[in-house]
Amino acid sequence: MSMTDVLDAADITKAVDAFHASESFCYKKFFHLVGLKKKSSEDVKKVFHILDKDRSGFIEEDELKEVLKGFKPNCRTLSDKETKTFLNAGDKDGDGKISIEEFASLVAES
Repeated sequence: MSMTDVLDAADITKAVDAFHASESFCYKKFFHLVGLKKKSSEDVKKVFHILDKDRSGFIEEDELKEVLKGFKPNCRTLSDKETKTFLNAGDKDGDGKISIEEFASLVAES
């Protein structure tokens, strides 16, 4: 499954282009622009599974760093600061990774 099976390709392009510049990533704006905010909980779970590259059931820091590439392969890598901010926002239980429930909550809160 690819992101375009869940999200509109034009929305994906618009969202990743909005955060092309280093240190510009904001997960709240990104989720809104990419159209994830208005998707069903099932679609949010599908996106989570696409981003969970190693199929661990969690999105770890290294996967968060590559999150834009999960939506569109030729995008930039998040900076360490952007990655930490994103992780801290989503990691509610402090285990250093984002579970499917934490991801769904992060999308809903954005």
